[in-house]
Amino acid sequence: MKRNFFLLALLVAGWSAALVAPASTNSAAGNRILLIDPSSMPMAAAKATLIIGPLQRTNGVYSGDYRLKVFPYFFKNEKGRLAIVVSDASLAEASQGKVVAITGTATASGKGGKSRPIAATATPADINHGTLKLWFTAGSRKMIFEPAYHFAGIGTALVVAQGD
Repeated sequence: MKRNFFLLALLVAGWSAALVAPASTNSAAGNRILLIDPSSMPMAAAKATLIIGPLQRTNGVYSGDYRLKVFPYFFKNEKGRLAIVVSDASLAEASQGKVVAITGTATASGKGGKSRPIAATATPADINHGTLKLWFTAGSRKMIFEPAYHFAGIGTALVVAQGD
C-alpha cells in the first residue's frame, strides 16, 4: 500500500511539473503563425502599402503571401510569395529581447515572376510582439517599411486571415 501511494505521489509530481514547465522558446515561436501589420511609405506623388498575409514557419523559413499596393498608380501594384529565413538561433535571440537581422526573398506572381532579395531587422518588445524594419529595392528605389509584428496560435491566425 505504501509503495502504491509513493508511486502515485511521484506520478502526480511529475505530471504537475510537466504542466507548469514552459515550452522551449524555439518550438513555441516556431509552431506559431507570424502576423505582420500593414505598413505604408510615401513615394513621389504616391503612397506604397505593404500587406503581408499570415506567415507559417517550415524548416526555418516563414512563408506566405504579400501584396504591394501603390496609390494612385494601381498598375505598379504587385503580389506574390514571401519567404523569410529565421533560424532557431535567431528565434532564441529574439525571445531574449535581442535585435535580429533576417533575410529573405519576395517573388512576384504572374509572368516573369521577378524575385528580389529582402532584408529586415526585428526588434522585439517582448516574446510575442515587436517591430520590423524591412527593405528591398523595386526598380531603382529602395523601399523601406516599418510594421509591427506578433505571433499567434494557428487557429487565431486562420480566423484573422479569413477576414481579409
